[in-house]
Amino acid sequence: LEGSLRISTIAEIASGRLDLPADPERLKALLKVSPNDPRSPHQFLGIFRTLRSLFLSPEIIQRVASEAVEDAAKEGIRYLELRFTPAALSEARGFAMGEVMDWVLEAVMEAARPLGIDVRLLAGVNRHEPVEIAEQVASLAVDRMGHGVVGLDLAGDESEHPAEPFAGVLRGARQAGLHLTVHAGEWSGPQEVFYALDVLEAERIGHGVRALEDPKAVALALDRNAVFEVTPTSNLCTGVIGSPDEHPLPEMIQAGLRVTLGTDDPGIFGISLADEYAAAIEHLDLSLETVKGMILTAAQGAFLTAREKRDLEQDLVKSFWVSEAAA
Repeated sequence: LEGSLRISTIAEIASGRLDLPADPERLKALLKVSPNDPRSPHQFLGIFRTLRSLFLSPEIIQRVASEAVEDAAKEGIRYLELRFTPAALSEARGFAMGEVMDWVLEAVMEAARPLGIDVRLLAGVNRHEPVEIAEQVASLAVDRMGHGVVGLDLAGDESEHPAEPFAGVLRGARQAGLHLTVHAGEWSGPQEVFYALDVLEAERIGHGVRALEDPKAVALALDRNAVFEVTPTSNLCTGVIGSPDEHPLPEMIQAGLRVTLGTDDPGIFGISLADEYAAAIEHLDLSLETVKGMILTAAQGAFLTAREKRDLEQDLVKSFWVSEAAA
């Protein structure tokens, strides 16, 4: 959510209230990242520290949540798991994190209803924050299972903040019924991927591009049937890879790993999901059939019930046939 804000909305919120430029072009220079201007992990995560200052009221929080759903629906996305970080959204005004969760839940469900998009929420836990924050987020998320919150997402700079301190909290959340995805193998080595799968019992790995460096990590991912949420544009913009054709996505597919594509932070990178797939076809020489397979993998790896997954898969397969017939 925090990485999905429209520049026009940021400009409107910032105008007269924050020490940020109200001019959209100046905001883009400050808050957007492109492959021509890659950032270090520290610089990239610093953008989120700036964005945290924007969440000044329940109305603003609900507005940006609604707009994220609207933008996804305009892209033709059928199912969205929207990640949001309760601690980040509550920081500017000291809101209670439970209130923030409820505001976001209410906004996304109301926005989704008329748009034909199904939305669930993943509550984010930042590696750089105290474990006590993670405990609060996990408890609040468990309380809202069945009401739209389906899982947790551990994110942040793994090179400076390993996942180990969060093991107890995340394993407890899994046992309580929440799903788990973990950013790993992005800015650190394959050991973080292995740990996320082996100890944290993560079902999905965010990025995971370093997994191929360790056969044990690959073998465990295959054994656990884990899904990798791969985001090439993000990896390019944050210096994980040096050029579009260097991305290891084809090698991950060749190794048998289950992969799908995502945008990571579309507001920051200025991309859509369609852009991401088009770039993968162009730069990584992926076939249309491979792309379709990744889209179906996304449905299979969704944090839904088995029946909901089957329905989503069937809906996507029908859309493939319609698209091909139209072409």
